[in-house]
Amino acid sequence: MPADLAVIGLGRLGLPLAQAATAAGIDTIGYDPDPHTVAELRAGRLPSEGAGLTAADVRRMLAAGFRPTTADAELGRVRTAVICVPTRLGEDRALDLGAIAAAAGALARRLRPHTTVLLESAVYPGATEEYLRPLLESGSGLCAGRDFHLAYSPSRVDPGDRQHGYTTIPKVIGGLTPACTEAAATFYGRICEKVVRARGPREAEAVRVLESNYRHVNIALANEMAVFCHDIGVDLWDVVRCAETKPFGFQAFRPGPGVGGHGVPVDPNYLSYKGRSLGYPLRMVELAQEVNGRMPRYVTQRCATLLNEHGKSARGARVLLLGVSYKADTGDQEGSPAREIASRLMELGAQLSYHDPYVAQWNLLGRPVPRADSLYEAAAAADLTVLLQHHRTYDLQGLAVKAQLLLDTRGATPAGMAHRL
Repeated sequence: MPADLAVIGLGRLGLPLAQAATAAGIDTIGYDPDPHTVAELRAGRLPSEGAGLTAADVRRMLAAGFRPTTADAELGRVRTAVICVPTRLGEDRALDLGAIAAAAGALARRLRPHTTVLLESAVYPGATEEYLRPLLESGSGLCAGRDFHLAYSPSRVDPGDRQHGYTTIPKVIGGLTPACTEAAATFYGRICEKVVRARGPREAEAVRVLESNYRHVNIALANEMAVFCHDIGVDLWDVVRCAETKPFGFQAFRPGPGVGGHGVPVDPNYLSYKGRSLGYPLRMVELAQEVNGRMPRYVTQRCATLLNEHGKSARGARVLLLGVSYKADTGDQEGSPAREIASRLMELGAQLSYHDPYVAQWNLLGRPVPRADSLYEAAAAADLTVLLQHHRTYDLQGLAVKAQLLLDTRGATPAGMAHRL
C-alpha cells in the first residue's frame, strides 16, 4: 500500500522521526537494508541503543501502522522520503558519506516525479547539492527542483532528553529552490511545532556544523578550566554555579572525562567529497578537539595520583567504572571516553570492573569487562570508584558513603563527598 512517508535508515536519527510521524497520523514505512534491524523492529524490539526509544515505543508505532522493511520497492510508493543514515569521521577526519550514497541509490531506482526528498544526516555545507543531488538525478533520470523536491534539514534529536522531543525542537530547512523549501515546510509542519526556513541547503547544512562545533569548543573551554582550577586549588563547579547566574553573555558548559556522541566536531577544511581543501584549518575546532582529546589521559592520571595519595599503586588496584555510555540515561557508547580511560588504566595494571544500568555487556580489547551486579558492594570493595557518566538511577550520596575512594568526573556529587574533576 502507498504511504505518506519513507524513513530511510532506522537508527538514532530515523526512529525518532518515524515515531513522531506515526504519532501525528502520517502513514509511515521505515526502510533499512539490514535484515536484523528490520526483524527486531517487526518483533517490537529495539535493534540498538541510541535512539532514545523503548521497546514499548516501538510496539506502539507498529500498532499505529508503522511498517519496517528491507524492500526498496516500497520507496517508489511514498510522497516524502527522508534520508537519516549515519555519517562518521574517517581516519583522515573526513565524513564518510558512503551510507548516504547507498541510500540515494536505493531511492533513486524508485523515485517518482513530485516526491519530496529530504536529508537529515550530518554532512558538510554543499553536500546536498554537490553529492546527493547527482546521485538521485543520475539514478532516476529526474531533475531536482523541477521533477522532485530536494531539501536539507539538520537532525536535532537529543536521545534521553525528556524536555525536548522531535516535535518541540524547531526544525530548520533549506531547499534547493523556494518551492523545495515550501514542500519541506509543508511536511515538517505536520510534525513539528515550528519550522525555520534557511536561505538554502548550504545554510541549513552549516547550521549543523555550527551547532556541533559550538558544543565542542565550549566543552573544551570548560575542560581547560577544570585542569587549571584543580592545579590552583579552586572548585570549578562552584565557579560554574556562580557564573551561570549571569543573565546575559554566558551559557554554562561543564567539563567531563571527554566528549563522545554522534555530533562530532567538523572542520570544513576536509571536504573529501569534493577533493578539495580550504587551504586553512578552523583553529578553534582543531584546538577544541585537541583539548577534549586529552581528557581521558588526564582522568587516568588523576586516578593514579589519587590511588598513590592513599598509599596504593595503580598496578593491581581494583577500579570500578560507573557509566560507560557517552550520554546520561542511554546505553549508546558512540565515542564514549570510557573506552580510552579503561584501556589506559589496564595499561597501568589496574583490575577493572564496571557498572552501567543501560549496558549489559562491555568488551574492551576483545575481552569482556566484569560487570558489577551489586553496585554498593562493588563500590565498597573497589580501591577506586570513578563516575564517568551520571545516570539518574545512581544514588551518589549513597555511593560516596560506600566507596573507599570516589572520583567524580561530572561534578554531580555534593561538595566534600568525593574528589571532583
